[in-house]
Amino acid sequence: MAAKILFLIADGMGGYPLAALGGKTTLEAAATPTLDALARAGVVGLCRTVPPGMAPGSDVANMALLGFNPRVHHTGRGPIEAAAQGVELAEDDLVFRLNLVALTALTGSGVMRDYSAGHIETDAARALIGALSAMASPFTLYPGVQYRHLLVYPGQANGPAARLAVRPPHDITGESIAPDLAQLASCPELLAFMERAAAYLQSPANPTKAASVWPWGQGRALHLPSFAGTFGLRGGVVTAVDLVRGLGRGAGMEILDAPGATGLLDTNYEGKVEAALDFLKRGGDFVFVHLEGPDECGHGGDTAGKIEAISRFDARIVKPLVHALADTGAALLVACDHLTPVAMRTHAADPVPFLFWKSGLPASGPAVFSERSAAAAGVTVDPGFGLLPFVLRHIR
Repeated sequence: MAAKILFLIADGMGGYPLAALGGKTTLEAAATPTLDALARAGVVGLCRTVPPGMAPGSDVANMALLGFNPRVHHTGRGPIEAAAQGVELAEDDLVFRLNLVALTALTGSGVMRDYSAGHIETDAARALIGALSAMASPFTLYPGVQYRHLLVYPGQANGPAARLAVRPPHDITGESIAPDLAQLASCPELLAFMERAAAYLQSPANPTKAASVWPWGQGRALHLPSFAGTFGLRGGVVTAVDLVRGLGRGAGMEILDAPGATGLLDTNYEGKVEAALDFLKRGGDFVFVHLEGPDECGHGGDTAGKIEAISRFDARIVKPLVHALADTGAALLVACDHLTPVAMRTHAADPVPFLFWKSGLPASGPAVFSERSAAAAGVTVDPGFGLLPFVLRHIR
């Protein structure tokens, strides 16, 4: 029987050296004894998860890590999250990711203050989306988790709204929104809804930090090949993030439940480990364990938080899985989907560090796992959707 395969993905884990850390990256500054031991016993290298010319988002990068070519299959972030929620879309529907955000004002002088509206609680966010739905026509809103929601524009997959280039809100923290409003001016219906929503959100009826909605990442319905049919593996996904859940569901993978998983530093690490192990015990062949915390801290410019998130990934995700599977012949791949340097507070398109370990493989790894050691190893997987086939070639 083929070895069980685990992909352990710490979203946004990689970064750049920081003067405040003596020239170390947050990965180098974190306590990662398990990752370092795996690096010494395995293969370390770089993987280009974001194709040249494509935006360095988790949608593109995680699609590549799951073995699918983003240039062929990517239609937008909204459609992936719609797949996660099981939203039925007609072929000519256009679906946007819709953030609840904090702005200084929805005008040309406005500035993006917070892409997450203070990491709004899910229950409060759903109540707001319910209220906004009453004023959303011709759009349909679908509530999601925390600040992440959906807006469907029926029949407009080939309309002018499909060509909008509104920037992801997490890319423009502290920046003017004037360029985005200039884009939205070409879609008066959508801009008018945003203005209605802002008026409600900035009224006493709203007790949260949300001051506006922000539609972006639009596209037509997602269609991915079957993961099992493509790779001959029964696959599962454990994550707190609709985006990654949508990729798994779109490829026919099993979505594994980890109650209490939040996508933040306080997530249910042990629940994710338990869900992964249970799936493998039930006959699963491949499990994709995704941790969002390092990315959220990177977007927040939180150096200490990102170091802690990486340290917890090592101690509470990687270590227990290695111990549980040590004598089973399982193969582990550890990586981030993209870099989220805290100084940038957004994603970078650089190749990401990865390590691959399986008992009995010839070791060629360095003393520690880091961006620098991965770059120095001389192993590069490009394009990124070749990483899963790279692993399969070494274990089959």
